Amino acid sequence: MNDHPEPSTLRVFVALAPPDDAKDELARALRPAYETFPGLRWNRIEDWHITLAFLGELPATAVPPLRAALAAPAASRPALHLRLRGGGHFDERLLWSGIDGDLEGLHALAADVREAVDSCGITFRDRPLRPHLTLARSRRDDATSVPLAAAGLTGFEGRRWPTERLHLVGSNIGRGPGPIRYRDIEAWRFGSAVPSGGEGAPTAR
Repeated sequence: MNDHPEPSTLRVFVALAPPDDAKDELARALRPAYETFPGLRWNRIEDWHITLAFLGELPATAVPPLRAALAAPAASRPALHLRLRGGGHFDERLLWSGIDGDLEGLHALAADVREAVDSCGITFRDRPLRPHLTLARSRRDDATSVPLAAAGLTGFEGRRWPTERLHLVGSNIGRGPGPIRYRDIEAWRFGSAVPSGGEGAPTAR
């Protein structure tokens, strides 16, 4: 008997994930902020991601068509070379690290991803892409911690790294108390297209 049945809806987004060593570099740069601002709601390092399209709450039945549609943009594109660089904040509430490198390619990939989502008949808020990696959020009565933590990242510049996979991710946000948790629904390697007539399967992380 399944004590945890699959939900009828999922909160879904499409993203890239930095490799572990790039995340470790940024985590080391954040150590002073972790100690100085323990009241911030820090994202888990393993959940750090760069969102390309946020689709919101979707019925579970919408996921299979997405899997088929999103395999193509990953398979047809080579890896991008990116780096984590500096820091900033949105509205003094959300702390982020910036993204540098092949930004033209990143915007083109995001456009392909959003076109693939649209082809599935899924309506979502198609906001302009502002590449970033969310690190932490402040509490409502704290308007200073996030800007100060962002200032501490001004000189940070991580190494360049190639993107490995495009990720379709689900989260449990809004499903009870506790921190947000993310899980890959599926992930696809970049540049994994096969010759016409062949068969290829997306590679999950």
